[in-house]
Amino acid sequence: MSTTPTKTGAAFFEHFDRHAHGKGLKGGTTHYCPGCGHGLAHRYVAEALVELGVEDRTIMVSPVGCAVFLFYYFDTGNTQAAHGRAPAVALGHKLANPKSIVVSYQGDGDLASIGLAEIIHAAQLGIPISVIFINNAIYGMTGGQMAPTTLMGQWSSTTPDGRGPMQGQPMKVSEVIAQLDGASYVERCALFSQKERKRCKTAIKKALQLQVEGRGFGFVEILAECPTHWGLSAQQSEEHVRDVLSKVYPLGVVKDETREPWFAPGTPTFDPERVLEVLDAQRVPVERFCTGFPTHLDPLDVSVKLAGSGGDGAQTAAMLLTRAAISEGFDSTHIPSYGPESRGGTSYADVHLAKDEVLSPAAPSPHVLVAFNAPSLDKFAATVRPGGILIYDSSVISKPPLVAEGVRVLPVPCASIAQRLGAVVVKNVVALGALQEAAKLLTEKTFLGELDRSLKHKTALIPLNEEAFREGAKAVRELSATGSGS
Repeated sequence: MSTTPTKTGAAFFEHFDRHAHGKGLKGGTTHYCPGCGHGLAHRYVAEALVELGVEDRTIMVSPVGCAVFLFYYFDTGNTQAAHGRAPAVALGHKLANPKSIVVSYQGDGDLASIGLAEIIHAAQLGIPISVIFINNAIYGMTGGQMAPTTLMGQWSSTTPDGRGPMQGQPMKVSEVIAQLDGASYVERCALFSQKERKRCKTAIKKALQLQVEGRGFGFVEILAECPTHWGLSAQQSEEHVRDVLSKVYPLGVVKDETREPWFAPGTPTFDPERVLEVLDAQRVPVERFCTGFPTHLDPLDVSVKLAGSGGDGAQTAAMLLTRAAISEGFDSTHIPSYGPESRGGTSYADVHLAKDEVLSPAAPSPHVLVAFNAPSLDKFAATVRPGGILIYDSSVISKPPLVAEGVRVLPVPCASIAQRLGAVVVKNVVALGALQEAAKLLTEKTFLGELDRSLKHKTALIPLNEEAFREGAKAVRELSATGSGS
């Protein structure tokens, strides 16, 4: 996100890059449907943060759902969480940085279904975070399926005859949270009138105030409109909340316990020596071979993407690369992403090597791409940045890819080489050898040392893997000698 953080008095960015790159009228609009309750909820959260003077130390956490693009709007710290896991991520932020103000912003399908264990644990623990729970009684983002909060008789794409006894009763989440000893403040509010909107903003501010004062866990449920999946107009949706939804989910304070400020955990330490002491572990010296960071690729941070189907070993190769980089004293991250690889799709891993610190672990425009199958090559070839390197397994991919200008393309028969060595499973190590020879990321000794450490309990496999690595490097040298690598 490249938006200039210009304050508007409501903790929002002045322009929203999601639409038209923040230009013109569209640069001031959100992705929410007309009449959706998320927009007002965002506004009240933002205003409360500014009124409390804490927007500059706030971290918003949003998982999968309609609020998935919340980070385009809030000029605060932002973290994207996996589906339902926002409370766990929020707790991590709060404990790592106790002075931060952490807001977990979740929908009903997310919080009350896949994330039910996480919210129950966070509420019972009672550590001061603020949870904003948007209840529109439907899965909004994914097509209008039944949510735990869907009303009896309500139509959804998964209950075409309406929710019935076989689907169970709708869950009253606020009442469940209020039963837990760790929760100190729980309130349910709505947005269908000016009076209720004022109450909603007051509730949000109170939940945040409790966190600012270190008093406890605050939970605000907001009954929100969803005209799209309810099949109603914006006005009808407000009436539906007033006349139907709020009768099932009564508005008002569910729990409010006054507690003395108690949250004062001190500043956590990230000293590696202290970590070793706690783990009762010792440093194991690792010999280093690199003379410096691979600045010929990037002065500070090199990104690599490895992609293939299940069994290709892309994830293992990525982990070996990451550990090898760490052994040389660089900061390195490995983020796996598992797609429908068992059906011939693509599973990929993003790896970063940084001179000092990896600032973002994703690799949308990698310096180097290693592709083990055709779907991966088709999906990612065009993302390699100009001047980068693309290595693909020519054993299984016959069609050369279309790439940006200046990208060096190297067809290496990884699977064929591995098969000739007697074990096709080492094709990922062949690819690592090709990667090192082509990109000169680290050194051959670095990779061979990491292979030895990784196979210390299977030493009989070390010679085969070392040979596979060297054969991959040799294949690249031969391509360069014949001019086959473009």
